[in-house]
Amino acid sequence: MGGFFGVVGKGDCVADLFYGTDYHSHLGTSRGGMVVVGENGFKRNIHDIADTPFRTKFEPDLYKHVGKMGLGVISDNEDQPMLIGSQHGRYAIVTVGRVDNLQELAEDVLRGQAIHYSEMKGNEYNQTEVIASLINQPDSLVNGLRNVHEKVKGSCSALLLTDHGIYASRDRLGRTPVIIGRKEDAYAVTLETCAFPNLGYDIERELGPGEIVRITAEGVEQLSPPGDKMQMCAFLWIYYGFPASSYEGINVEESRYRCGAALARADDTKVDIVAGVPDSGVGHAIGYAAEAGIPYGRPFVKYTPTWPRSFMPQEQRVRDLVARMKLIPIMDQIKDKRLLFCEDSIVRGTQLKDVIKRLFDSGAREVHMRPACPPLVCSCKFLNFSRSRSELDLAGRRAIEELGGDAANNIAEYSNPTCTKYAEMVEKIRERLGLTSLQYQKLDDMVAAIGLPREKLCTFCWNGESLHEQRERAISGSKRELEAIS
Repeated sequence: MGGFFGVVGKGDCVADLFYGTDYHSHLGTSRGGMVVVGENGFKRNIHDIADTPFRTKFEPDLYKHVGKMGLGVISDNEDQPMLIGSQHGRYAIVTVGRVDNLQELAEDVLRGQAIHYSEMKGNEYNQTEVIASLINQPDSLVNGLRNVHEKVKGSCSALLLTDHGIYASRDRLGRTPVIIGRKEDAYAVTLETCAFPNLGYDIERELGPGEIVRITAEGVEQLSPPGDKMQMCAFLWIYYGFPASSYEGINVEESRYRCGAALARADDTKVDIVAGVPDSGVGHAIGYAAEAGIPYGRPFVKYTPTWPRSFMPQEQRVRDLVARMKLIPIMDQIKDKRLLFCEDSIVRGTQLKDVIKRLFDSGAREVHMRPACPPLVCSCKFLNFSRSRSELDLAGRRAIEELGGDAANNIAEYSNPTCTKYAEMVEKIRERLGLTSLQYQKLDDMVAAIGLPREKLCTFCWNGESLHEQRERAISGSKRELEAIS
């Protein structure tokens, strides 16, 4: 998915920029970048971080950067930040999101203007470069950012660094957060609020969906007001977000405790130990154990000093190897035990299947799995939360295919826990993984654990519903209630 961080201060901003960006390292998989503007103009560095942490790659560059304003980014794929020369002057840009109509937008710009794209990888356009071309079309940066909101299908939040401040723009439907922090001599803007406490920033406010502001050392100026529709990614609380972060005033770790507690209330399985699949399953497991009154344990511990994140390598074979090597079993917590694991989600299930086999090989009597969200039955169209190249990579869709089902026309039944098709799909996944039992979180319980109204959350990957479909369902429900009353 990626993340970004920006700073505008009255003194040198480089230390805050470096550490603030580093606190987004859990979100990106490929590239890291920093840019600072000072008396000598823009100074930029971009490094490959696929197998080396951001901090290690960028520490040697710090002395080269001097300035009171800067941007940093952790990116899924494309090189960022980009330096742009345009009719609006020179600026640097970083983006977070996924542009589904990237090819169409790029070609539309090429047809309409005498420009070219220089940051192509094979036949693929650099998403951030295409976003910059949309910004450069209208007569101002603000109208350019509005142009992005109007034309992008998917999502795009962006930060622009100019010599007179940082322009911050949240995605039109607020799918990703953009949050402003403040301390005595500086302002910062971030995706993850976990970047603020150790750098001395307090949360000033969050941008609303589609809102655009300009940040200077003196304050924050609103340039375009927020819209009234929001579809924030619910997966931020369930999986992607760092435990110390909060979005829309809701802390990630607290929401995971509530999520785990909801799983426990819906379950009466007798087990000896509740555990979390490290790392993002841990909060859910603590909530489950506390609610159920069952001891929390750690049958696996994670060894991270020399093993990078398992989702970073491009090849599935290498990802599986890394995942295996960094999880070390504790035999005394496993042998002859009935184990219940909480996991943030089951995406492909390839690594999880190996974990379950290792537990049984280590002497576990039973292994039960409780994912903190419903089965994933649709690929995300709005953010890159998975490297899956096909919808059939999803454990849910693969199970439907193996059962001979028609997911395209029956997605509502496969996402409804009261339907037979749902039960058959879950049982197929359980069999493939080799679990004693498998019980997913219900969507309503997950939404309640997050704490935002359902219409403000994107739940597409669990039920295939867009904002329009959710609104239609809500309107239909209201009509039925009125009819019942009358």
